[in-house]
Amino acid sequence: MTQDELKKAAGWAALEYVEKDSIVGVGTGSTVNHFIDALGTIREDIQGAVSSSIASTQRLEALGIEVFDLNSVAQLDIYVDGADEIDGGKNMIKGGGAALTREKIVSAVAKKFVCIIDDTKNVDVLGDFPLPVEVIPMARSYVARELLKLGGDPVYREGVVTDNGNIIIDVYHMQIKDPKALEIAINAIVGVVTNGLFAARGADVVLTGTQNGVITTK
Repeated sequence: MTQDELKKAAGWAALEYVEKDSIVGVGTGSTVNHFIDALGTIREDIQGAVSSSIASTQRLEALGIEVFDLNSVAQLDIYVDGADEIDGGKNMIKGGGAALTREKIVSAVAKKFVCIIDDTKNVDVLGDFPLPVEVIPMARSYVARELLKLGGDPVYREGVVTDNGNIIIDVYHMQIKDPKALEIAINAIVGVVTNGLFAARGADVVLTGTQNGVITTK
């Protein structure tokens, strides 16, 4: 199976966690696009979705799925999203698609986070994938200097503006052995909106597409 077929298998497997008449939290990215396609096949059985990005909203609406404003929803049963990296403790790096802040907000409202990945995303230690940090534009240089102090190599992601109107700094060359502590430390830097470490609220269930089928980790 190709990598895309593994992503598709994981995305469709997440349908098992979608409850009838629920509002589903939906993430962003290539694996999630397969989940959205799967969700379209049961659109009559759900109320709709809350989306973490403009791109996902457009895809959901094109399939006839109503997209709710998160402010009108008190709680979500599940949030389904991918990851750029995930370790054995179900801590993740996310934000390769620059939607990390909205993803983190929607996941915070969900009772259960279902992470859908292909098996190339599993790592022993996070950090080979550069850690995205969403930053208010005027703070770019200051935040970069502070990230250097934390041991990273910050690089401005040129030409990218988030759905919130901010910029992304990618932090390279970090071995992240304490994801929760680093998540807190980076978020404490003035000018940072949030960072792509999902450790304070990691995944509850991981569905991994492999050559031997979808493996579930709880």
